[in-house]
Amino acid sequence: MLSKKIASALNEQIEMEGYASNYYLAAASWCDSKSLQGCASFLLRHADEERMHMMKLFSYINDAGGHAVVPAFKQPPEKFKSLLELFEDIFKHELKVTDAINNLVELCLKEKDYATNHFLQWYVEEQHEEEKLFRTILDKIKLLEGEGPRGIYWIDRELASMKPAS
Repeated sequence: MLSKKIASALNEQIEMEGYASNYYLAAASWCDSKSLQGCASFLLRHADEERMHMMKLFSYINDAGGHAVVPAFKQPPEKFKSLLELFEDIFKHELKVTDAINNLVELCLKEKDYATNHFLQWYVEEQHEEEKLFRTILDKIKLLEGEGPRGIYWIDRELASMKPAS
């Protein structure tokens, strides 16, 4: 049986994953409005992935005897100064998610909830992949930054073919 403390912490993670999904949707819309369809397509796929992360937590809580709660999500930003700023913000958010997952793992070990700790190991690996993915994207954007519109064009093409981390 899932403790109330663990269930509450997992429900907070549901909110974080849901916000991430909405954030990626908002970012995709901004990219689409700037004719960056490759970036928009990549971010839409990523929004779906984040929703899957949320639903995986949702199901786990209920399956483990807790009660998953559908949270309200805060409004993500609608506008960005540049593609670089957008992906820097995404990377910062992914670092926050990593911290949150690590804190969940720490709580599970403290509470001796080894089943939930085992479940969370998928998220630990996923966050490693997410950080690597967005660090790579940022590196590419920075590498091509001096190329002006041509660099943005190449990034857009690159992201059109990139898949989310998992």
